[in-house]
Amino acid sequence: MSETSIRPALITKVLPDSIAAEIGFEPGDAIVSINGTRPRDLIDYQFLCADEMLELEVFDAQGKHHVIEIEKDYDDDLGLEFETALFDGLIQCNNRCPFCFIDQQPPGKRQSLYLKDDDYRLSFLYGSYLTLTNLTQKEWDRIERLRLSPLYVSVHATEPELRRRLLKNHRAEQILEQLKWFEERRLQIHAQVVVCPGINDGVHVERTLLDLAQFHRGEIPAVASAAVVPVGLTRFRPSDDELMPVSREKAEDVIRQVQALQEKFRQQLGTTFAWLADEWFLIARQELPPESHYEDYPQIGNGVGSIQQFLKQFQDIASKKLPRRVETPRRLTWVVGNAVEKAFEPLVQQLNAVEGLEVRLAALPSEYWGQEITVTGLLTGQDLIGGLKGNDLGDAIVLPSLMLKQGDTRFLDDMTVEEVARQLGIPILPVSGTEELIETCIRDF
Repeated sequence: MSETSIRPALITKVLPDSIAAEIGFEPGDAIVSINGTRPRDLIDYQFLCADEMLELEVFDAQGKHHVIEIEKDYDDDLGLEFETALFDGLIQCNNRCPFCFIDQQPPGKRQSLYLKDDDYRLSFLYGSYLTLTNLTQKEWDRIERLRLSPLYVSVHATEPELRRRLLKNHRAEQILEQLKWFEERRLQIHAQVVVCPGINDGVHVERTLLDLAQFHRGEIPAVASAAVVPVGLTRFRPSDDELMPVSREKAEDVIRQVQALQEKFRQQLGTTFAWLADEWFLIARQELPPESHYEDYPQIGNGVGSIQQFLKQFQDIASKKLPRRVETPRRLTWVVGNAVEKAFEPLVQQLNAVEGLEVRLAALPSEYWGQEITVTGLLTGQDLIGGLKGNDLGDAIVLPSLMLKQGDTRFLDDMTVEEVARQLGIPILPVSGTEELIETCIRDF
């Protein structure tokens, strides 16, 4: 990567009362170099800014050049946020996985929806999954030098030919050698296995989990955990693929199979190790495991235990913040994906026990994606309009912000919250997390 391809790190936010605020940094300023080095990404930035003496080369929002010297305590944060975590561009994916969500979208939407990343830096920083098939030797060396661990790896299968078939990339066959590389360097990964019925299910998923478990040993196990996730399909997927949706019967089979392995892993490894995503239980219409089952939630990013975690957080916050009554009566519609309808019914009852508060749960499928069972994050603006228009929605809609682009008001179909609110004729209140959900329900608006 040449320095000429590294763009200045554009600042979008300066935290109040921070070192950067005291110096006078503003949004629109851009950092070119730190102690003579141009940072490639947020990892470099954090590493370089750990020093006590910093010399920053900066262009301000008007394009004027500055050199700023900063003396601070070691590891003190400057208090800056950036437009992107990657200043030299995204490492893109050259696999052709038939189940890739990027390839199951309609054309004509915003450009960022079609970017297929396989970037280890986003994996380290944010827990996104990569396949390890797109890394150059230089990037492997950097992972080792900077101890970038844990990473999150889409394994899908450990049998070389089967993994090549799934990823459609000959480099996919190297996965076991790559796991040995992590083990030898005392670095870790969390693994993901997307199960495609008729392809990598049955004996193949068992083989994969047993192979991965062989790397869960020692003080720093190379494979810290594994998640088993059902393939998600949309009506926009290529017509010539070989994929089949997960049926209720298949979900029941996978649950039985993995639960038997979990018992073995608990006895041999002292941990459940391989976790079933919540979706399996929703598709099979079975009760979720108890909250205690999920240990320290090592696979929460894959939806493993996310429902139970949400329920627990809700109860903890509700016990402290839910009043007996609200001063101003209000009626609200809380929109979620229909996958969580049954699990969230007790929460609605608890909210409706507050005098003056009436909350209706609108649990919707996604007609947009063509899914009968839909998780909340995949609902689109068109789904809301189709599922809610003409209904009595009360005073406002409470909308989980995970349906929206981060830091924006756009759904996955590029509709905005404002457009949907205008078509439904009602205010929409995006909420992030359980605390904001409860506060929004009880405060005046």
